[in-house]
Amino acid sequence: MNLERLIRARKAVVGVIGLGYVGLPLVRLFATKGFRVLGFDTDPAKIEKLRCGESYIRSIPGATLRKIRRKFEPTADFRRLREADAILICVPTPLLEDGRPDLSHIRTTAQTIGKNLREGQLVVLESTTYPGTTREIMKPELDKAGVTYHLAFSPEREDPGNRKWTNADIPKVVGGIDGESLRLAAALYGSAVKRVVEVSSCEVAESSKLLENIYRCVNIALVNELKMCLEKMGIDVWEVIAAASTKPFGFHPFFPGPGLGGHCIPIDPFYLSWKAREYQFATRFIDLAGEINVQMPYYVTGRLEEALKARGRALTGSTVLVLGLAYKRDIDDPRESPSFKIIELLEARGVTVRCHDPYFPKLPAMRHYRHLKVKPVELTDKALSGPDAVLIVTDHSSYDYGRIVKHARLVVDTRNACRDVKGAAGKVVRA
Repeated sequence: MNLERLIRARKAVVGVIGLGYVGLPLVRLFATKGFRVLGFDTDPAKIEKLRCGESYIRSIPGATLRKIRRKFEPTADFRRLREADAILICVPTPLLEDGRPDLSHIRTTAQTIGKNLREGQLVVLESTTYPGTTREIMKPELDKAGVTYHLAFSPEREDPGNRKWTNADIPKVVGGIDGESLRLAAALYGSAVKRVVEVSSCEVAESSKLLENIYRCVNIALVNELKMCLEKMGIDVWEVIAAASTKPFGFHPFFPGPGLGGHCIPIDPFYLSWKAREYQFATRFIDLAGEINVQMPYYVTGRLEEALKARGRALTGSTVLVLGLAYKRDIDDPRESPSFKIIELLEARGVTVRCHDPYFPKLPAMRHYRHLKVKPVELTDKALSGPDAVLIVTDHSSYDYGRIVKHARLVVDTRNACRDVKGAAGKVVRA
């Protein structure tokens, strides 16, 4: 039976490489649609947990994994890639220290697939990257196998914590290396999601994901700059945004914060700006937006110092409780969270930092912040009243902001979380 017939009959075996915040939801999607799914990861701890029906991602509870147990098999044996009819790649694409794209995970994965590639397989890259990666990095490695295969790019559109939009509901953009690859990839995703958007090439699909995140990056930078400007004028930026949002057309609200977080917005725009240099083109909007957003943790630290000084306390030697380690509310995802940069800046200034996040009873392992001394604490009344300041970085809905304001000596609020708290006027400083 050819690949398209296998897909239509839901008899195709789907392999997912990378079982993180993108790959595991993809496993759930195809398994619940009736496909047999092989999940591949290099982390033996993840494989063991999944085999036991345990989850390490809050949005994919263990009960869900146990429901799809007959359809899903996790493994660290990449030789089993030959068993898959379609291979979907969900590996990280971070930035190097000098700002260059780190494609080592994509390249290594392509090499591994190439060693195990068999005739007629479909390979789809979902990891966000710059235009040309599928054709320039993936294809040459897979060509070495010397077999006929199909290759496409379909950008992930995961939004951790979003209960309204699941990956089954979000339209799936697909671009193929050729017409047959596009047709097969569209058939595969069309069997699992409500709508597939076919585009003319892998490069168009790659660029579409970058545009989505650049749009958000630039607009967030705009409101962050506006926040800093209006603060000097004594104007409440949150009230300004609320007023502007009453316009029923031509305006979409974005909100300021302590800095960008998550794997997409802090990183993806710089993939395009790096690639653009090959064409002697300066991406000025992207670069400026990046500069503004990168400065936000420094701005927050400065506002905290000003607030303490106004109360006769120096930043150096003070104790600060940071609330929130996740990069946004109500999720267990710490990737690129501004909390860690803020903690690093505070510790560098001689501040004793404590932290709390309901989703992280212990400090999550972070590649760039292993040197931090911060310790998680229970959110008792004493933990709130003891520090010189409580700094709200992530506005989890489980926090009782009235209680926080009541017990804290000073609250520095980066998310406008205390807007409805009575008695906040003299105690809360926005940052």
